[in-house]
Amino acid sequence: MSSSVSRRRLLQLAGITAAATAAGPLAGHSPARAAIPPARADIGALAFPFDLGQVRLTASRWLDNQNRTQSYLRFVDVDRLLYNFRANHRLPTNGASPTGGWEAPDFPFRSHVQGHFLTAWAQAYAVTGDTVCRDKALYMVAELAKCQANNGAAGFGAGYLCGYPESDFTALEARTLTNGNVPYYTIHKTLAGLLDVWRHIGSTQARDVLLALAGWVDRRTGRLSAAQMQAMLGTEFGGMNAVLTDLCQQTGDTRWLAVAQRFDHAAVFDPLAANQDRLAGLHANTQVPKWIGAAREYKATGTTRYRDIATNAWNICVGTHTYAIGGNSQAEHFRAPNAIASYLRNDTCESCNTVNMLTLTRELFALDPNRAALFDYYEQAWLNHMIGQQNPADPHGHVTYFTPLNPGGRRGVGPAWGGGTWSTDYTTFWCCQGTGLEMHTRLMDSVYFHSGTTLTVNLFVPSVLTWTQRGITVTQTTSYPASDTTTLRVTGNATGTWAMRIRIPSWTTGATISVNGVAQNITTTPGSYATLSRAWTSGDTVTVRLPMRVVMRAANDNPGVAAITYGPVVLSGNYGNTALASLPSLDTSSIRRTSSTALAFTATANGATVPLGPFHDAHGHNYTVYWNTGGLASVRLANAASGLVLGVQDMSTADGGRALQWSDSGTADHDWEMIPDGGAFRFRNVHSGKVLGVLNMSTADGAAVLQWADNGTADHRWTLLDQGDGTYKIRNVHSGKLLAIENGSTAIGAFAVQDSDNGTADNRWRIVR
Repeated sequence: MSSSVSRRRLLQLAGITAAATAAGPLAGHSPARAAIPPARADIGALAFPFDLGQVRLTASRWLDNQNRTQSYLRFVDVDRLLYNFRANHRLPTNGASPTGGWEAPDFPFRSHVQGHFLTAWAQAYAVTGDTVCRDKALYMVAELAKCQANNGAAGFGAGYLCGYPESDFTALEARTLTNGNVPYYTIHKTLAGLLDVWRHIGSTQARDVLLALAGWVDRRTGRLSAAQMQAMLGTEFGGMNAVLTDLCQQTGDTRWLAVAQRFDHAAVFDPLAANQDRLAGLHANTQVPKWIGAAREYKATGTTRYRDIATNAWNICVGTHTYAIGGNSQAEHFRAPNAIASYLRNDTCESCNTVNMLTLTRELFALDPNRAALFDYYEQAWLNHMIGQQNPADPHGHVTYFTPLNPGGRRGVGPAWGGGTWSTDYTTFWCCQGTGLEMHTRLMDSVYFHSGTTLTVNLFVPSVLTWTQRGITVTQTTSYPASDTTTLRVTGNATGTWAMRIRIPSWTTGATISVNGVAQNITTTPGSYATLSRAWTSGDTVTVRLPMRVVMRAANDNPGVAAITYGPVVLSGNYGNTALASLPSLDTSSIRRTSSTALAFTATANGATVPLGPFHDAHGHNYTVYWNTGGLASVRLANAASGLVLGVQDMSTADGGRALQWSDSGTADHDWEMIPDGGAFRFRNVHSGKVLGVLNMSTADGAAVLQWADNGTADHRWTLLDQGDGTYKIRNVHSGKLLAIENGSTAIGAFAVQDSDNGTADNRWRIVR
């Protein structure tokens, strides 16, 4: 959320106070009817998610999170949530008490969270068949319909539905709105919630209220000039382009697509279409929903510019603005590209941003299901940020707004909504509380995808997939990530040949797949998908092993500051109640696993032993995620044949700059930092900040060696083979080939390539410190 009035001040005015929580009983699992399919198919989609009711979580931390949120959804008083709508539309409030926080009667953008509740109730019903959640959603829709029907008496236009006067939209259009409101942001939430109640519950009343409100948006925006509309888009408007495009797809009426495209924000879209990173200083979560809208608009129109905007935005955000836990932003804003170590504060990683980035990721995966990096990121954020966003000690599963990454940070404490303060039953209602309700009722929505006869397994979590269309059930059993192994048992009408695609994360090496205990001879390249195609029999069991190792993940802007990862898991240090004034200095060689069944580790930092554990479990104590690793001494790589040192062509700082040999002129592009990565190293160029990799992750002789953003792929990892004479062979982990010089040249400017181990001197290097 963004407004001209600081949120901290608004919350002070709203008189935020803590509130007690209470638990409600849970419904049993009895998945409801399938979602209503859209009238229009998505253009370019190559992979498809399953309906929410087809995937069920089983005993795990994920299921615990879902159950706590479901308990809150069953508990909350719908009449209290309706207070602002009823009061604004001149209807009795039925004796209900108003709520506080962002839903207080005097808060500018009150009436945003109700849409989140509608979505969460609908999703909970679709997933579990919980009729309490269904009935709460239907009751709210019926009461909203009454509010909408009273617009004449309230003095509002037909279809209007909100918790504040329509005059705020008049002021927004005139650019005279000064109360801190973000009107279309709240309208987006209501539209999205109504759409989900229609799709997942089948409520035609929700559809009718939705269409009436969308019609009001059409009339309101249709009378503005293009210039007026673009000026108005300077105020946060949520995902209006996304939800209106969804409405077009759901109804088949292209009227709504035309309305959606009025919300294409040129000031944001034009740089992204040109693949330019101009995010610095922008309010982060104002932007991410627009990118989701671009992906949806591509699927509705086939216009490649929309696809490019969404893809470029994802690449830029994940590559240069994302912390180790998968979140982004500091104090709600993007900072300069690669500014990570410089912004380790108590207000990092706004939860809404991560929820929306996960949505964008699955939208892009549908278009490019071979790009495993998409779900490598999804897992990073889903596992390290989202699961720990919720308070496991709270029966209503309340969440944090930010996730602190400052040394000595702690979830559940902090001023007002800043830091890691927990949400409450009725006195907060931040944007992140709303998206948290949605997130924790659809934790299973991206575990599996399908395309024709192919099943894709993207995430490793205890779950049961009912592939209704094929009469197949897949039961996944695992203690991952405490274990590196998961099993998938196929039952039902499993006869016939079909394929199971399994993500092989970029962080693993030596992945293995077996069926019924027999190892399969299939390719398991890190950062790709392994495809298991066979004639299946009911009872077949697939066992996937993804070996894990400790890897230091250096901050983009400071290789001397790093987070500890073990496989997909970010490990944090447990400092109890001890305050930290600065990042502890970590002895990276001291990290040891202390349990074979749990992710328990120790390390030495500042000369003392520190317990380490998964960051998603870092609750009730002060922690650190990033560490001072003491800086990395730079080295020069001198070729044993030519004596020339390795540098980057034209001292480029761009991705794809080719590595070459040059005389040792002392320029910064000749300096390389050796970053420990398990039993290997990454070579980071001091000048560009990029790491050595191989073009297109090739395994062929002669493939170009170049610099690239450090995205963790296996071709960025190199092992050193000591030759005993002061030289080393530098072997690429992915290809098994050696760093060499093209054609064995001794000339200045000859390019680096990878080569088979043929014993030539150009395959050997001196490390000059």
